[in-house]
Amino acid sequence: MRTLVVLPTYNEIENVEPMLRTLRSVVPDCHVLVVDDASPDGTAERAELIAGELGGIEILRRSAKSGLGGAYRSGFSWGLERDYDHFVEIDCDFSHDPGALPRLLEAAREHDVVIGSRYVSGGTIPQWTWSRRMLSRGGNQYASLMLGLGVADSTAGYRVYSKDALEKIGYANVTADGYGFQIEMTYRAKRGGASIVEVPISFTDRQRGESKMSGAIVIEALWLVTKWALERPFTRRSLDAVDQHR
Repeated sequence: MRTLVVLPTYNEIENVEPMLRTLRSVVPDCHVLVVDDASPDGTAERAELIAGELGGIEILRRSAKSGLGGAYRSGFSWGLERDYDHFVEIDCDFSHDPGALPRLLEAAREHDVVIGSRYVSGGTIPQWTWSRRMLSRGGNQYASLMLGLGVADSTAGYRVYSKDALEKIGYANVTADGYGFQIEMTYRAKRGGASIVEVPISFTDRQRGESKMSGAIVIEALWLVTKWALERPFTRRSLDAVDQHR
């Protein structure tokens, strides 16, 4: 399968080179697209140097920092225009182990959406405190219950999407960012009838650079889940009404 790893970056000059070298070693047949949001620390320039050495790496420069969701939407569009059939989401900070990617890609042969999950059997978060784990787990359980996802880790950012899945999701119309982006993609995939599977991974905190996570991103995600949940009955009734008039 022709696979594109979409790698969003913003001020990841300490991580981008080792990540690109690791990806080239672990999945040598995959192409990589670095989507850089005008990093002032020279991330894009460093990536271009490594791309010239390793090959199979392209850099997509965006004009400003405008969120994880926007970076992925841009990356998906770039890849679809070039006929890739599978798309990988992965963080540049090594919180997602590139070594697990072959397992996710193997699962992608039979499923539309593969989620690298912290909350299925075999998934771990070794560095997190109990309170942080419970907050994250509780948020995921809330999203799954309110939206009927049937997914243990809907906020996970380590994923593989098929081309068909992106079409079912209507990714270009996804507006959320951060955790909200991942939840909305999961919700739309579920509504679109995509086949979803979770593969256990070990999630670790970044060792280099600064985290982009903030309280505002978490609040946005919880608000959006509640909003979508409140809209669900209306949507269901509307669809039923349409079906009755066919």
